[in-house]
Amino acid sequence: MLSNTCKYALRALIYLGKNSGQDYRIGIKKISEDLGLSSPFLGKILQNLVKQKLLVSTKGPNGGFALGKKPDQITLWDIVAKVDGEEFFTNCLITLEPCKTHDPSQPLCPIHSQYDKLRKEITTFYKETTLAIISNDIEKFEEIVRL
Repeated sequence: MLSNTCKYALRALIYLGKNSGQDYRIGIKKISEDLGLSSPFLGKILQNLVKQKLLVSTKGPNGGFALGKKPDQITLWDIVAKVDGEEFFTNCLITLEPCKTHDPSQPLCPIHSQYDKLRKEITTFYKETTLAIISNDIEKFEEIVRL
């Protein structure tokens, strides 16, 4: 359901939340090597996140990327909404149109009521889950999860 671009952004922000600091930036080469991602593609994603103010970057020998806010202030919702847009949370599962544009004189799609409950739970999860929560959880599973 999430685009590869969004998945790469999530992985990169989780990685930076765990490994960078206010005075410590991580270069694109190190990030791409550690995450096993293409450096040029990841660079474009990270630059977009800088424009979206989720990351900060500096150039030069000690340059690189770091989070633009504290890990407990960046939610999964922030990342997904900035990268893929809010359509992930608002589109109908069958028609791929936002449910809010539905003509009330027409019947809803056959799975709307069931999917709407699930969509609300997913939205709550994304809005309440921060990078800090994920970083703490990942530490318990570092032998299983490779960032």
